[in-house]
Amino acid sequence: MFPQPISAFTVGLLKKTTDFVGLAVCENPHERLRILYTKSLDVLEQIPKNAAYRKYTKQITNKKLSMVKIESDDKKLDQLQGGQLEEVILQVENELSLARKMYRKPWKPLVEEPPANQWKWPV
Repeated sequence: MFPQPISAFTVGLLKKTTDFVGLAVCENPHERLRILYTKSLDVLEQIPKNAAYRKYTKQITNKKLSMVKIESDDKKLDQLQGGQLEEVILQVENELSLARKMYRKPWKPLVEEPPANQWKWPV
């Protein structure tokens, strides 16, 4: 019914700061990373299969998602992911944003045909 009180021992174990201005401590980084990696994979599935961006980003994302699923200790996961989990969360959010942009634009056909000598140089 009521949450359990936090003991003095528990308070000492909680992460209080990331030591980065503007980067708050995430209360549940494993869950947040799992959700973001899953969303990223869903977006990558919509990009054409022959796209290098999809292939390599999906490879990296699957590897990092498996780390999140396997490792339950935050400090060990920090080391495996290559930075504080809050930094990694920010990076994954940025990658998800990029993946959504990549899905929308580059794979669409051109509005009009390019000029015949567009890529010829010198003119």
